[in-house]
Amino acid sequence: MNPAVPTPMVPRARPTLRDVALLAKVSPKTVSRVVNGEPGVSPQKLAAVRRAIAQLDYRPNFTASSLRRSSGRTAAIAAVLEDLANPFSAALHRALEDAARDREVLIFAGSVDENPQRERELIRAFTMRQADALVVVPASDNQSYLMSEVSAGTPVVFVDRPPIGLPVDAVLADGHDGAAAAVHHLVRHGHRDIAYLGDLQSIQTARQRFQGFKEALSDHGIRPAHIVHDLHTERESAAAVRRLLAAAVPPTAFFTSQNLVTIGAIRALQQLGRHRDVALVGFDDFPLADLLHPAVTVIAQSPSEMGRVAAALIFRRLDGEQWRPTTHLVPTRLIPRGSGEIAGPHRA
Repeated sequence: MNPAVPTPMVPRARPTLRDVALLAKVSPKTVSRVVNGEPGVSPQKLAAVRRAIAQLDYRPNFTASSLRRSSGRTAAIAAVLEDLANPFSAALHRALEDAARDREVLIFAGSVDENPQRERELIRAFTMRQADALVVVPASDNQSYLMSEVSAGTPVVFVDRPPIGLPVDAVLADGHDGAAAAVHHLVRHGHRDIAYLGDLQSIQTARQRFQGFKEALSDHGIRPAHIVHDLHTERESAAAVRRLLAAAVPPTAFFTSQNLVTIGAIRALQQLGRHRDVALVGFDDFPLADLLHPAVTVIAQSPSEMGRVAAALIFRRLDGEQWRPTTHLVPTRLIPRGSGEIAGPHRA
């Protein structure tokens, strides 16, 4: 964990309805009508108000005043996650919720589904309701659009994926070294034809895991031969496994870089009757992985620990602490259970 270095930061006040009215040269009541979609505003004034809202990046406060604390906070933190149905996102959400409960703060969350537009829509919806802070697992390739929120003093922490174009804290798993550990483990058990099944290449953590995979193969003098990217569902992963195993020279082992990809690969191996002779190591643990036959060897990251670290950073910021944005790496660990220990043809 990088040491925190205090640095002065003066939050910029959020634009108010009155600011919009002054810029648009209309009354505050007219702005209120536009914001609330009420009739009775001329086209000229409507256009002027909309221009002012866009120029100031004004965001109406939809939170009832009776729900706000005397400090002006809503006692709510917004979590913008990848997919709340995914075990990783669910564990991360629960860790945030547990930490927030101790502070009598609510967590409200939404799924971005790897959709950059959905990410922006969720964040805008949450900030319009005056969330005290944001925890973000981003889908977009640039988050500089959040600079106004950061400048206004809203604490923002990115989890699982680093921020791009935005100076904020991040909590990441060490995916590069985790992927490398999986390859070294499979090579020790006699495998050289190791297939890589990867998530979307647009995801930076997926690229980091692939880099770790390639570098580890290179350490053993092995050139990668079985690479499939842009898998994001169980069905896509299962189809890729069937295709690779039907090749003239099929892989003897798989490294799957995401839990849903792992599940799809396991399903295909079982359906083909190959789950006891083709080795597999998956990145990220998932429920019941230890109960399968063979049980699934994984590189486990800890979404719960990542959530706890993110929550701690958020509350320190809310309590008034200041430091230069830092990246906090949470280590991964290899859990051998059986599937990754299936012997390959080169085992001594």
